[in-house]
Formats: sequence, C-alpha cells, structure tokens
Amino acid sequence: MAEPLTPAAAPPAPYLAGLNDAQRRAVEAVDGPVLVLAGAGTGKTRVLTTRLAHILATRRAWPSQILAVTFTNKAALEMRERLERMIGQSAEGLWLGTFHSVAARLLRRHAEVVGLKPNFTILDTDDQLRLVKQVALAEGIDEKRWPPRALLSAFERWKDRGLTPDKVQADDRSELADGRAPALFRLYQERLATLNAADFGDLLLHNLTIFTGRADILADYQHRFRYILVDEYQDTNVAQYLWLRLLAQGHRNLCCVGDDDQSIYSWRGAEIGNILRFERDFPGARIVRLEQNYRSTPHILAAASALIAKNKGRLGKTLWTVLNEGERIVLRGLWDGEEEARWVGDEIEAHQRRGEKLAGIAILVRAGFQTREFEERFITLGLPYRVIGGPRFYERQEIRDALAYLRLVHQPADDLAFERIVNVPRRGIGDVTLQALHALARSQQIPLAEAARRLSETDELKPAARKALRDFLAALARWRSLAETALHTELAATVLDESGYTAMWQADKSPEAPGRLENLKELVAAMAEFDNLGGFLDHVSLVMENTASASGDMVSVMTLHSAKGLEFDAVFLPGWEEGLFPNQRAMEDNGRAGLEEERRLAYVGLTRARQRAYVSYAANRRLYGQWQPTLPSRFIAELPTEHLEVVADPGLYPRAGALGGDDWSPSVFPARPDLARLGPLGRRSPLIEGRPGPPAGRELRRIGGFAAGDRVFHRKFGHGTVRAVEDNKLAIRFDQAGDKMVMDAFVEKA
Repeated sequence: MAEPLTPAAAPPAPYLAGLNDAQRRAVEAVDGPVLVLAGAGTGKTRVLTTRLAHILATRRAWPSQILAVTFTNKAALEMRERLERMIGQSAEGLWLGTFHSVAARLLRRHAEVVGLKPNFTILDTDDQLRLVKQVALAEGIDEKRWPPRALLSAFERWKDRGLTPDKVQADDRSELADGRAPALFRLYQERLATLNAADFGDLLLHNLTIFTGRADILADYQHRFRYILVDEYQDTNVAQYLWLRLLAQGHRNLCCVGDDDQSIYSWRGAEIGNILRFERDFPGARIVRLEQNYRSTPHILAAASALIAKNKGRLGKTLWTVLNEGERIVLRGLWDGEEEARWVGDEIEAHQRRGEKLAGIAILVRAGFQTREFEERFITLGLPYRVIGGPRFYERQEIRDALAYLRLVHQPADDLAFERIVNVPRRGIGDVTLQALHALARSQQIPLAEAARRLSETDELKPAARKALRDFLAALARWRSLAETALHTELAATVLDESGYTAMWQADKSPEAPGRLENLKELVAAMAEFDNLGGFLDHVSLVMENTASASGDMVSVMTLHSAKGLEFDAVFLPGWEEGLFPNQRAMEDNGRAGLEEERRLAYVGLTRARQRAYVSYAANRRLYGQWQPTLPSRFIAELPTEHLEVVADPGLYPRAGALGGDDWSPSVFPARPDLARLGPLGRRSPLIEGRPGPPAGRELRRIGGFAAGDRVFHRKFGHGTVRAVEDNKLAIRFDQAGDKMVMDAFVEKA
C-alpha cells in the first residue's frame, strides 16, 4: 500500500474562495473526529467536496487512502464530478460510493471468509421474496397468514441492526410466524449461502462478520483509510454505524456530515442516536455547525427554527440568512380536501400568470393517498404534474387491483381485469389453470369469466382449482347482485373486504402496507363524488389517458419523505391536521420519539421552500364516503404568528403549546386569541371559500348545552362521557375508543 505524501502547507487555493467561516472550519479540520452539523440549505455538499480536495491538495493522502460514503449513487456521482472539476484532474483510486457499493467491493475481496465465492450474486427484492417463500413453504408456514413480504421485512430489520441469526433473540418479533421467524431467518441465510448469493442487507452484515472475525483484515483497512467522510450521517442504521466505527479506529480521521433535524427515516432502520451521541462515541470530537442558509427567506427559516426547537432530541442550531425578508408563510384553512385542492390549483395558476415555472413548485404531502385530489384537480385545470418517488394515484398497484375488481363486477367480459385479480389474493388458481382458461376462451371466442364457469363444471381441472374458480365466480355474482341495490361506495368496500384483498394488506407487515390501505380508503372516498360505478370507471379511464402524455414544465407532487434534499421556489404543505400530520399511527407506535420525527418532517417540508411556503388544512376529511371532523395540526400552533399570513381559518386553531411536548394525546384545544375572530365550524365564515356547509344529507347539527359528565353518542366512536367543554369542542372519554376531541355537532346526548 502506498504511503501518504509528505503533508504540505495549504497553498492559496481557489477552492477555498467563497466559503463562509463555518464552512472553512469544517473543510480545514481534517485531523481527528469531526461532526459537521449542516442545516438545510447550508452547503453541505460543497463542504464535503472541498474537504476532499483540501486533503488531496495538502498531500495528506493519496486518493486510494480516502473513503467517502453516501446514501445514493446520484450523490456519489455528483461529488466525484465536483471534486474532479475542483482539482482539475481525475480522482481515480478514491473509494467513493454508497454504503452498499463499497461494502460489496470489500465483500468480493474476502467472500470466502463468510462462505461465499467472489462471484456471488446480489439478489433483488423479487428474488428475495421468492427465496423467503420457498423457505417458508418448506417449513409449513401458512403464506396467507404470514406473507413472505412480512417475513422479509423482519429479516431486513435484523440485518439493519447488525444481527446475524445467532444473535437474534428467540422473543424478537415473536408474534411473527408464531415465533418461528428467527429459525426461518437462519434457514434463509443458509439458503443464500448455498446459492452463492447475498441480499443488500448482507453486504454490510457480512462485512461486520469479516471485520470482527478476522483482525488482520480489519487492521489492513484501518491502516489503508487515513480519512473517512460520511454524508447524511443522521440516516445511518446500526449496521452502518458499527461498520464505520470499526474502520475509523485506526487513524480516527472521521468526518460525518449530517443534520439531526432532518432524521426522518426511522421506519427503514435509521437511528438518530448515531448522530446525537457522536461526541460520546469519538472522544475529543469537534462539532462544526453550518447555520448560514443560502436557500430560504428569513420568514421561512425563523418559522422552521421555532418549530424544530420544540424537539428535545437534538443537538441544536439556528438557521439564518442574509437574504431579503420575503413573504410570510401563508396559512389557509379550508372546508375539505376538495376545496384545499381547488385553492392550491388556483394559487399555482396565479404563479403561472406571473411567469413562474411550474417546475419550481411542489406539493408535499404526509401520506400518499393525499395526492389523489390534487392530481384530479390539476387534470381538470390542465396543469401538467409529475409524481416523484412513486406512481400516480391511479397507477399504484393496490389501486389498479381494486379497480380491476370493480371493472369485472361492472363488465363481466373484461378479460384484463379478470386475469389481474383472479388469483389476488392467492386462491390456488395457478398458471396451469389460467392456460386452460385462455385456451378455451380463444377456441370458443368467449370471455375468461365464461370459460371459468364452463371449466369449473367439468373434471378437466384439479378439484382444488375447480372449487377456487367456483367460489370466485359465486363472489362475482353476489357482488353484481349487490350492485343493483347498494351505493357504489358500499359495493366497493364490500368487494375489497369479501375478496380478502383488504385483509391481504392488513396481514402484510412491510412498511408500505399501511400506505396501501390508506390509498384504498381514498379510492372509496373518491367514488363518492360520482353518481354510480360506471361514471367513476369512465372518469378513471379519462384520467389515465390524460396523464399519459404529460411532459415538459410540470408541478412536482410527492411525499415529505421523498422531498428531502430537494428545493423549490414555492412549496405547498397541505393536510396539516391532527392524526394526518402528525401521523396518529407514528405517535401511537413510538410515542414522543414518533412525534419528534413527525416534527422533523414538518421542518424538512418548510425548508424545501426558497421563496414562498403555503400551509393548509381542512376542517373535514371524507373517509369511506363519510365526513370526519378534523383539528389543525399542533405544528401550526408552533409556528410564530409574526411569520404567518393567516388567509382563512375555520376557527379551530389550537393555542400554541396546547399539544406540544410530551403530551401528544389531544385533550384540550382552547381557542387561540389572535385568531378567535373566525367563525365556528358548520356555519358560513366569510373567510372560508367554497361550500357554505356540509354536503347534502350530512348536515351538521348545532347541539350545544353539553357539560362535563354528560353521556353522549358519536357515530364513529360510540358512547362516551364528556370530560371537558371548550366552546364547540368536547373532550370525551369514549367507552371503546378512549380519549378523543370532537366537535359538538357530531355527537348527541345519549
């Protein structure tokens, strides 16, 4: 291995020009452990790249003695290109790449240590699922009860934590596969070794096994890597943390760049504690804070800083800028999601009229199902848009499946729909049966459904397949009969439940499953806007046709998780409502830690905006065709009023701090004095545009006269006892649902 060049005094370097004081300190602090706390828009990529250039220019190391890891190939490519432009030559030999690409490179060098050959295969997700299914089937695991995706998700979480099968406790995820998940994990790993294969989690896990089992190999890399740089350190999981810590023990020249306030990926294994305990893990470490923001206006930064300051689990920093003051954050309350989408569309058209590019505008939502109303509104207006980080609403797998069921109920001859869902969820109708159906349908020129009916009455198919087909056809007949009398929304809910499709995703333990269930609920809600099933299906067909050709200058629509690292001139942040954002499930599962991550998501959303930010919420959301009253997010109350322009508010604004801190269960929502001028929910307020009240048939009743101790009934939560009364809001302890805050218009005395 080449020894480093003799360090030289830093020459007057053009690459240092233009750095602010904090950035320059971060670049020049090359010896010993350093944590660069880089706030949003503070130039962290420039600091990382310049630091690499500085190490090379001052002859502290050869490129082959530097390890730089990122989270995406795009980030690694951008860093390499910037570095080579900066130093004016190739950076060949530099160990620069993602965690997984570097780990794979190391593993191919030492594959035999973990029982693999250097030409091992890296499996993709489909191959992993197929292998998990094989292992589970061999062990007699019921696939319907314990889907392969759920098992694979558990295996991935264990690998993220650096756990090999011998380290997994018997009671870890004990509910999964009736406590047999650890044994299945061992069998899965053995099967991978037999196939000379590894999955993505194995790349780091096998590296850890090599480093901890072979001190000579670890020592070689500790000596080789004189300088280690890490991007997005707040997103590292336990395995990545252990890997880095082992490699850095040699020279201790570890520089981690990250932002604890932007740690938003705990659901995929990221551990915020890695960055919070950096000084403890690396004694003598220096912390450099990058706080000068080059992206956003003072109003946006001040509001975001005040919001994130409510979190206790953070190292602390305050963003500032020398940019002009700019516009205040617009706060808008609307009647429902449809009005919210209409308002956003109008505002975007206003931006267009001012000559602004659509590409500079983004809609950032907390949950994927929220995109549906915006997509449909944009299509109506002719506003081109793109969904980033996922497919458009009607292109999502679960939506296409649900639509296939509804199409088949509506049109029995729809062969494409039949083929898509005849075995989804699995009913034991395999490829052999489908081939027989296709052969008969072609020869007789009949639809697949009719071919299925005929074959199910003969002995040409195996008994199990015949029964599965008969049951499926009977269900279709039952649903078609129901379609003649029931509302199409009720029909859709029945089909999704009785088919087992909803249960399939409820049983799925993968991180994506809850979002898919939310999307299915949103689909049913969307149907309520149409008179019948046929009208809705026609609408969907037109939507798909209209969106297929969208190109050029487009609005970006995405979730807040997908928005990290991006920036836009104008950002719309809809759906800031309790239960939606912060997300109720996140808080119930993780308590205060969940709430703080939700607040970090809000911080990320606000700091994506360069010039304008719009926060909105609806007083009502429609779910399964029924209206649910909502309350504004506690995060709204945490935004300082001096940085807000309140355009309209239905009068449900909580007082600042009412829901902050550790008390994340809605209990008391006293009116906020500075906004108390606005009218109560259920009455026309001059500041609420759109519907003057609830839709026909869902009129809100102004009851009044409630007192603590009263027994009441709510159509969703059932019977309960009033605990406290504040204006038209009631804190109620329900017999089954627990403590809730609801509007008096939605309850009646029992």
